[in-house]
Amino acid sequence: MSRGKQASGGDLSRRDFLKTGAVAAGGMAFGTALHRVVHASGSDIIKVGMIGCGGRCSGAAAQALNTGPDVRLVAMTDVFESKVQAALQNLKQQFPDKVVVDQDHCFTGLDGYKKVIEASDVVLIACASKYHPMYSEEAIKAGKHVFVEKPHGIDPVGVRRMQAACDLAKEKGLSIVSGLQSRFDIGWQECMKRIHDGIIGDIVAVQAMFLRGPYQVMTRKPGQSEVEFQYWNWYHFCWLSGDDVPQSLVHNMDRVSWALKEEMPEWCFGLGGRSASFGEGLGDMYDHQTVVYEYKSGARVYAMCRTQNGCYGNASDIIMGTKGTCYLGQKRIVGETNWRYEGPQNNPYQDEQQALFDSIRKGQPINSGYHMAKSTMVTVLGQLAVYTGQAMRFEDVAKMDFQYRPTVEEARLDMEPPTVPDETGNYPLPKPGISSLEWIAGPRRT
Repeated sequence: MSRGKQASGGDLSRRDFLKTGAVAAGGMAFGTALHRVVHASGSDIIKVGMIGCGGRCSGAAAQALNTGPDVRLVAMTDVFESKVQAALQNLKQQFPDKVVVDQDHCFTGLDGYKKVIEASDVVLIACASKYHPMYSEEAIKAGKHVFVEKPHGIDPVGVRRMQAACDLAKEKGLSIVSGLQSRFDIGWQECMKRIHDGIIGDIVAVQAMFLRGPYQVMTRKPGQSEVEFQYWNWYHFCWLSGDDVPQSLVHNMDRVSWALKEEMPEWCFGLGGRSASFGEGLGDMYDHQTVVYEYKSGARVYAMCRTQNGCYGNASDIIMGTKGTCYLGQKRIVGETNWRYEGPQNNPYQDEQQALFDSIRKGQPINSGYHMAKSTMVTVLGQLAVYTGQAMRFEDVAKMDFQYRPTVEEARLDMEPPTVPDETGNYPLPKPGISSLEWIAGPRRT
């Protein structure tokens, strides 16, 4: 796709979605049906359920409860009972009148999502990323609205499943909102308007960075099985998280896609490995990675992520054009025209929930399907290029049957672990130029 063209779906959907959280393209036709679904019981209460009870889903729940007096949290699930109870206690302290979850609606294990979907009008999904596509699909099939965290799949099969769920939501007149919250930042919206209006000229290069310390390391609890430990510490296991290009750089690459008017890269190559992060709690993820993407329009993106303590940190983007440069984190443009955003600041995490719940109240569904799966697929492409050491084409990876094993349908808490540590407590890692996609998919035992 050339740089000047809009992605399929039209810019009406993007413009309305970003400005006001109003109707995505085609959504108005379903307004009456949407309102009828939400208030099927004759109540004005919007019932919310949580799938996942970690910090991100708890944060999304708090933001959802802040969107209006008509929202109630009614059901919760997590693999672990302790996480459910900790999140319930925390949210009850913040919202004593809005958290109405009784113990009969606290679920655990890998099947609890079914009960949460059944009990809710809106489902908040923020759990092991492997499950995001399946849980979204099941909620949409059941006629429920969805907020789903990034990444929107960790492999090509999962990302395609997520796109299908977004398409189904549009058909059914249901809202689905992505956890890629950057598009709700009003300062960044203003930056993108100017980039699209040509203030920096043609984009020639982007430096995208997500450089930070590791995700929290969860220590093994006494009596935990190896599989339970990997779920307990899921951020650090690739079969559950997809590694850090989809986990972290997805934010940057979503902003890149936004700046490039949803143009996808033609191909990429990457490099990475592990140099400083060792021990069982750090699982089998790399701790530094760089991906170089090339686009038909001529743009190149140099995207890098790192999860090492004691190192330089940055989580921003520098967008370079023929007439100027946008320092996106600073909301500043320098070049032939100098400009800085000086308007009001907002909380995009809160505003994405506000847009979702307002869409339900108005019967005007919104849908993040125009960007969320494609931006995730860009990072899946990059991750596989890093792991294999090979140049890879977007159109080839997007069609691949590659998926991490076990699949979501096959996974059980009592199964053989997909990967096991050696005598030092470290897990086997992909070896660029050596490891095959078949080995990378798992199980990784040696």
